[in-house]
Amino acid sequence: MNNCYIVFILFSFVLNAQEELIFEDLFSSDQNPNISCYRIPSLATTPSGDLLAVIDERVESCGDLNSNRDINIVMKTSSDNGETWSNIKKIVDYPLGESASDPSIIIDQITNEIFLFFNYMDLDNNKGIYLLKYIKSKDNGLTWSRPKDITKEITKPEWSKDFMFITSGRGYQTSDGTLLHCLVNLNNGTHVFGSKDHGKSWFLTKTPVIPGDESKIIELKNKNWMVNSRVNGKGYRYSHVSSDMGKTWGSQLRNDLIDPGCNASLINYDGDILLFSNVSDNKNRVNLTIRMSLDQGISWSTPKSIYKGEAAYSSMTILKNGDIGIFFEKDNYTKNVFVKFPLKWVKSL
Repeated sequence: MNNCYIVFILFSFVLNAQEELIFEDLFSSDQNPNISCYRIPSLATTPSGDLLAVIDERVESCGDLNSNRDINIVMKTSSDNGETWSNIKKIVDYPLGESASDPSIIIDQITNEIFLFFNYMDLDNNKGIYLLKYIKSKDNGLTWSRPKDITKEITKPEWSKDFMFITSGRGYQTSDGTLLHCLVNLNNGTHVFGSKDHGKSWFLTKTPVIPGDESKIIELKNKNWMVNSRVNGKGYRYSHVSSDMGKTWGSQLRNDLIDPGCNASLINYDGDILLFSNVSDNKNRVNLTIRMSLDQGISWSTPKSIYKGEAAYSSMTILKNGDIGIFFEKDNYTKNVFVKFPLKWVKSL
């Protein structure tokens, strides 16, 4: 009996060791006393397999774009599946009084170009006016183009003074090469925008996705579009599906996807498996979890906890070795960490 008990203890220890995750703190104010905080993570895998971890560098305060005169966008990269990371590199830096915020990425797998979107405001001269821009890289993030303003292409003229922004995190490329992303207008709902010619021109879908705040879009196996949306003050999320490229939407309250009103991440793992990460609590930003769907988002697995403490925005990607990487805000926005694990870890509930 004693030997059996020892074997049981050893087996339990091995299982617990396998469950232990390693959090790599990529950006925190402790690393630079001149920075108030880093916020709004975006994570992507380049065509070469490198990782890009991009985030707001909020200098004067931790305030958002409409109240912060000095927000830059910075990046770290990894060429070994997140084992080691580069030093911080500043990739969007306007003069004091002008800020760039809320980074998000689309990788064009056909042209091998990286689109990095952000929201811009000139707080000294045009406070309250949001401009929507992107920069582009053709060399896996080594160098970047000058910012391009696409506000007039993807918004309506009557929106010029509205509170609007491109959702941070990730956009999506469909099987036919179309680039898709979500923008939010707090007065007019969430809209899908995109490009059918690899960024030469951009379109805005006419029909809003309602209800929805910060949202993520993917293409399902049957070519339908799915948008998963944050809804504030409800304690759950909404799912929206379109079978006609955004002309009409079918919306469903998802009270199985508990959420306090926070940005989340939704990715397509291999066509058959969808992955969803968010803070799974109906009131507080705690308990970052991951779920899996094997039926194209009709149902979701029981959430598996990645970090039970304070957490917020998260961004997922698939590493070149097939593992899953998550970059998320941790411990009341004081840290922004990277963690990775194999798909089998998600399945082992």
